[in-house]
Amino acid sequence: MTIRHIVFFSAKDKADIQKIVDGLTELGKIPHSDVFEVRKNTKGDAWSSEVDVIVYGEFANAEALAAYKSDPIYAHAITVVKPLRDLRIAADF
Repeated sequence: MTIRHIVFFSAKDKADIQKIVDGLTELGKIPHSDVFEVRKNTKGDAWSSEVDVIVYGEFANAEALAAYKSDPIYAHAITVVKPLRDLRIAADF
């Protein structure tokens, strides 16, 4: 069963959005995802503009997602992005 992993981020300082994108893009080097994307929010929704960056990944199963999260690249990305972000909301389905 494919697991879709979506994470929404907002920047503390909007000047850091590209740094967040760059830090999260490194996660694409982790080999456990079948699909992986990092994008800036186009903010086309009139009702919600809090989210600045979205991570979207697809994983073959829960084990692949767990392996992704335990990779050293993932830990490094956290150290880069966490100080720059405000909001972080994750969902798996």
